[in-house]
Amino acid sequence: MIIVDLSGAKDFWKQEPDWAACEAAHKTLWEKTGAGSDFTGWLELPERIRDTELDRIVAAGARIRSLGRVLVVVGIGGSYLGARAAYDLLGTQGDGVELLFAGNGLSAVSLRDTIARLGDRDFCVNVVSKSGTTLEPALGFRVFKTLLQKKYGPEEANKRIFATTDARRGALKSAADAAGWESFVVPDDVGGRYSVLSAVGLLPLAAAGIDVRAVTEHAIETLKALNERSSANPAWQYAAARQALYRSGKTVEILGCYEPRFRMMAEWWKQLYGESEGKDGLGIFPASVEYNADLHSMGQYIQDGPRMLMETVVSFAKESACYPIPSDPADGDGLNYIAGHDFTQVAEIARKAVKQAHINGGVPNIAVEAPAMDALGFTELVCFFEVACALSGYMQGVNPFDQPGVEAYKKLMFAGLNEWK
Repeated sequence: MIIVDLSGAKDFWKQEPDWAACEAAHKTLWEKTGAGSDFTGWLELPERIRDTELDRIVAAGARIRSLGRVLVVVGIGGSYLGARAAYDLLGTQGDGVELLFAGNGLSAVSLRDTIARLGDRDFCVNVVSKSGTTLEPALGFRVFKTLLQKKYGPEEANKRIFATTDARRGALKSAADAAGWESFVVPDDVGGRYSVLSAVGLLPLAAAGIDVRAVTEHAIETLKALNERSSANPAWQYAAARQALYRSGKTVEILGCYEPRFRMMAEWWKQLYGESEGKDGLGIFPASVEYNADLHSMGQYIQDGPRMLMETVVSFAKESACYPIPSDPADGDGLNYIAGHDFTQVAEIARKAVKQAHINGGVPNIAVEAPAMDALGFTELVCFFEVACALSGYMQGVNPFDQPGVEAYKKLMFAGLNEWK
């Protein structure tokens, strides 16, 4: 289970974490009595998936692997960030395919780069969209559907398209039914940013060779454990601590990790917390850094800039790799005294030094430790961050499951596009 260490934060809050408010938020969440309760299906989602779509997801993943070496995942926001986070963290496993991601922007340069990476390899497409009309993935899907049809012909192309969309309605669902694409469900009671443990995330991961049965079973166990109603619950600790720091003037949270593979996990976390809490003039601004690299760029600001920052640092108890430091006969850098030690040992000393330096500089530190950088560790982090986010949103007094502000740019954008009609 996730371990949360608040020792680096407790000297910075003006009032102790409000455990009573956290308990009330927990009750509101699990009893589904609060704002947005019709979007809390993610709490039961792993059990539901196990009993409904999981066998089809596993079979489709195997079929994708038999059809080629690449799966292009077309989606934006919650329709791709979870799968991208897991894939970047875990990579292709066994006979799994490579995942490429498209439809998450409007850059022609990025699109051409993705097509170039695909090359002439055999591929399939998984288009993920609740409606099928969101501009970025709709245009991206047009491109890759056209490439499929040119390469294989319309009939064979249809066998290589997998749609994850609404169960009953929408443009993408209608197109899937008409063309015979195998389709999977974006649940009605689960918002996009909470959907990674549905077919939205599980189908691409199954294609990449990740054991999604194990992920689902572990998610069931983890969510049951996170239903503990006490301050020993790590989700309570994280939610209550960040709200206590927020009330003390820490309005920006930096999520850091010393593993570069974690970078897209931080992007998923930013959407989860930004969309859930940033409303009604309230909310902690979610940012991220990649250590050690950003210690040599953002490090100065974190150490000596305005003191509105809090820092959450994710680590993994079990290292997935090691590499001994070689000796150099010339010892020009004067570091032979480190030779024979492992990079992981040096990294641990660096982590401790950074934590203490930042605390000394006025930045509270929340440490979050996952068991290992593997599929089960990823699963625990997803469940932990989702539950803590919902609790924190309710404690803050907002609906953690809506996102009314994201429609503002869309209205203006389509107003501009409609001039072409």
